[in-house]
Amino acid sequence: MGDDQSGFDEMVDAIDYPMFVVTAHADGRRAGCLVGFASQTSIDPRRFLVGISKRNQTHDIAEQAEYLAVHLLPRERTDIAALFGAHSGYDTDKFTRCAWSEGPHGLPILDDAAFWFVGKTVRRFDAGDHDAFLLDPVDSGSRVSAPGAQSWVTFSDVHDLDAGRDA
Repeated sequence: MGDDQSGFDEMVDAIDYPMFVVTAHADGRRAGCLVGFASQTSIDPRRFLVGISKRNQTHDIAEQAEYLAVHLLPRERTDIAALFGAHSGYDTDKFTRCAWSEGPHGLPILDDAAFWFVGKTVRRFDAGDHDAFLLDPVDSGSRVSAPGAQSWVTFSDVHDLDAGRDA
C-alpha cells in the first residue's frame, strides 16, 4: 500500500451528501453558513457533528456560542443554500435576504427549513481546515408532514457554487 489517495477522493466525490445550514449567535452577532461535513454520531446519547471552516465568519461566532442551529432544506430551496454557501458573512448580512425568526437561545431559525434542531456544543476540536462541533440536540422543529416524501438539498445541488470564502 502506498500514499495514493485518489481512491479516497473518488469515493467522497461520488457521495451525494446532504447539505445543512448552520446558524450561530453570540455577543449580539449572528452568522450562518452552508455545511457539507455533518453527521449523526451517536444514538444514545444523541449527538450530531458539524464541521465549520476556520475561515468562515460563522466559525468565529460559533467559537463564542454555546448553542448552534442546524437546518435541513427541502430541494426546492437551493436559493437559500446558495445564499448561505456563496456569500461570506464578512461581506453580506444573509439574514436580511431570507425569512427567519428568533429561536431557542436567540438563534436564527430559517423559516424555509424543513427540519431544524438546536444543539449545545459539548466538544469542539480541530479537524483540519475545519473545526468539528459535537452537538447535543436540545430543541427541534419540523415544517413537513411526510418527511419521506421530500428530497433535500444535497452536494450535487450546490457543487457549482463559488464559496463565499475558501476553506
